[in-house]
This record gives sequence, structure tokens and C-alpha cells, in this order.
Amino acid sequence: MAYRTGSGYYLGRTLDLECSYGEQVVVMPRRFPLVYRLQRRCEEHFAMVGVAAVRDGYPLYYEAVNEHGLAMAGLNFPGYAHYCSVGDEDGRDRIAPFELIPWILSQCRDVGEARERLLRLRLCRLDFDAALPLTPLHWMLSDGSRSIVYEPMATGARVLDNPVEVLTNAPDFGYHMTHLCDYAGLRAEEPGEGTFGAALQPYSRGMGALGLPGDFSSASRFIRAAFVRAQAIAPAGEAACVGQFFHMMDTVAVPRGCVRLRGGEMPLTVYTSCYDLLQGVCYYTTYENRSIRAVELRQCAPDGVRLSVYSMVGGETVTVQN
Repeated sequence: MAYRTGSGYYLGRTLDLECSYGEQVVVMPRRFPLVYRLQRRCEEHFAMVGVAAVRDGYPLYYEAVNEHGLAMAGLNFPGYAHYCSVGDEDGRDRIAPFELIPWILSQCRDVGEARERLLRLRLCRLDFDAALPLTPLHWMLSDGSRSIVYEPMATGARVLDNPVEVLTNAPDFGYHMTHLCDYAGLRAEEPGEGTFGAALQPYSRGMGALGLPGDFSSASRFIRAAFVRAQAIAPAGEAACVGQFFHMMDTVAVPRGCVRLRGGEMPLTVYTSCYDLLQGVCYYTTYENRSIRAVELRQCAPDGVRLSVYSMVGGETVTVQN
């Protein structure tokens, strides 16, 4: 979800999995060497901060924002994502899907530049290693003024404008936008007489949004996120805006035990992130600790060569006041 306020612009997501892969907040400075499987090594690039699992010294970013305010997040896209064979040559740039976020954020300042790169890109079927096979993904990109969606599919990769600035997991973005039409009548205001021609007295607050889906499917969460984003009012001040963003993301968070897969797994919201695109700050909460933490890109040496890695804080904390 991307969210614009009077003084800032934020992008965030929930990561909903049945287990953790050791996610950490990772700052990549400008001179950290990016070694691609099918492209030339990159010795200098834009700095970025995001959440990643670090394997063999390489950050596998789930989402990140770069120093110019371009942010990108990958979301699950099973049954739809299509990656090409490594041997397919057609003059386009070829990279592995796990390299896509650093590939784009290391060299693009905004959505316009990213769109050009994505249109001449081929994602190839390359596992990171035997223990980490490919994940089917689609991606949302935002820069403070607009958002797009990138979906690699068997019929061809698509770069789509995203006017609602929301993305969830599969199905594809076109389905989500069509499904949104079924809920065009939702509103934050109290209902009036409507089609009945009589003055109705609501028996509860919030009835204007009656029918807003409350289940944990990706389609329903897309509707909820789009509704909340469109209706939520931004307060004044950075801390208040960040707090408001996390309240908005709470509407699509998954509590433990509320989703149970056939194999017995129970996915939950491992963490929730919020990025201040203008300031280059990664805010996050974890399932076990809802205190908001922050890692600032500009506080790390921008021209360094080593990653700065910050473990996500877990463990519930309770403050006793008496």
C-alpha cells in the first residue's frame, strides 16, 4: 500500500508467511558490489534500505526504498508468475527474480525510469541455491507521485498503472481491479434513506461500509486495503503519519490461527513495514513486538562497501504503569 499525506509519502506491506527466514533490515551503501548471475558486476549504484534475508553475503530483498525515494515490494503470485529459460536470448536484460529489487533500485530514480527498465527485462528461471528455490512474485513500485505493477506472465510481462496504489497476492492485478467494482458503493459516511424513500436511523456506527469483506483472502484484503487507503485521514507530523499507516495496515494483518493450510501450516503477519520515501526511513513492527522501530538510510555511510544489517526486534513488551 502507498499512502500520501500533506508532507510525506509512504509505502508499506505485511509479510504473511508460516515461518520466518531470518528477515533483517539491511542498508546497502553505494559501493557494495552487486554481483548478478547473468549481468556485469556493478561496483557503484544508488544506496537503499529494506527488509531482506541475507544469504552468503547477498541481500534477498522483500522490499526496499532507494536514496531517491523509489520503493519496490514483491508479493506472492503463485499460478501466474512465469519466468523464462536462461537460454532465451532476445536482446533484453536478463536477471534472476531475486535480483530484481536491487537491479531496479540501484539504477532508477523514479517510476518512469523503472518502467523503461522493466519493459526491456527478462526474468530467468534461476534459483538462488538448492535450499532457496524461486518464489513466484509480482511487484509494486512507487515514487511519491504514482505507482505501477510489474507482472511476469506466460502471455508476456506487464507493466500496469496502479491508480489505487494497493497490491496483494494472486490473482493478477486486472482481476483485483475488476473485483473492486463490486464494492464501489462502500463509503465511510453513515447511510441515508437510499432507495427506500424513508429516513433511516442507523443502529450502529460504520454502516456505510457494510459489506466490506472481512476474510483473509488476497482478493478481500485488496478491497479492504483500497477502502482504508482511500478513506483514512492523515494527521499532522511524521510520527502521527507513521502511526496512522500502521493502523491502516492492521486491517489486513493475519493473526495466528486464523488461516490454516491443508498441510497444517498457519501463516501469520511476520512483520509489517512502512517506508518514508522522502526521508529514506524503514519503520517496522513484528508479530511479537508491536513497538515501531526505525532504520534510517542516511544514518549509515552512504559511500561504504559493506552492508549494515539490523536484526528485527521480537518479543512482546508490556509497560506496567502502576
